[in-house]
Amino acid sequence: MKKTAILLTAICATALLYVSCSSDNHEETTSTSLVNIGASVAVDTSNEMDLSTGLLISTNTSTTGKTAETAPGICATITVTTNGGGYPKVFLADFGTVGCTDANNLTRKGKLKVTLFGPITETGSKMTIERIDYSIKGIKLEGIIEYTNTTTVATVPQWTRKVTNGKLTDLQGGVYTNSGIYTTKQTAGVDTPLVLSDNVYEITEGTHTVTASNGETLTLTVKEPLIKKYSCLFISKGQLKVQGGILNGVVDYGNNDCDALYTYTHENGSSFNLSM
Repeated sequence: MKKTAILLTAICATALLYVSCSSDNHEETTSTSLVNIGASVAVDTSNEMDLSTGLLISTNTSTTGKTAETAPGICATITVTTNGGGYPKVFLADFGTVGCTDANNLTRKGKLKVTLFGPITETGSKMTIERIDYSIKGIKLEGIIEYTNTTTVATVPQWTRKVTNGKLTDLQGGVYTNSGIYTTKQTAGVDTPLVLSDNVYEITEGTHTVTASNGETLTLTVKEPLIKKYSCLFISKGQLKVQGGILNGVVDYGNNDCDALYTYTHENGSSFNLSM
């Protein structure tokens, strides 16, 4: 038990995670693999955070080209460029080189460039989120998130979330490249398109691949739909299948409570409590 707990502390210094052990097994697990799963979940979490930020910026910021505007809950200064008042609309959120702390107590630095190619509620419209010298809590994030409306039934809005050239550099300099695509459906808040706080999303399928600098690759696949309430910072329910290296198990996000808790259970039954 002590050895397992010591190995788990490696994750505490990586990404957005705090870890405690809830297993009585004495499984020989390398710290490298444990850190990799922590970083993989952090990659997924940061993508969701930046997507939520992109939606908030593009929904609650005017397009009049103000030079010092802020959106509710966002500490960045936002400038807007439009194509003669139409699309595409570019929202540049500047968190500064020193950084600022937002309503969720997250310190961010750098910039997010959000480009809206059409109303995100219309089928075929796309939004991209590009990270520019950007970090959350000192963790450097790179890459582009593409969010495309693929709705076929008006009452069930649907999008794909694709990550390209994703890269996370942790506080120790560990590098994790990542890519993948998820399918997301909106299950609540459809009738209030200008209000985000009542939105609930369900990630029904998809796979994300994370590769560490040592070459070890983890694949995270949606096993049970992931529930993401806009009002919650983290995913509150659902499961991801985790495979790669010596890892073969399931991440479980809990019972839909709006908290940061989740578990990783290995195929042999070993279970670890984690908190982001």
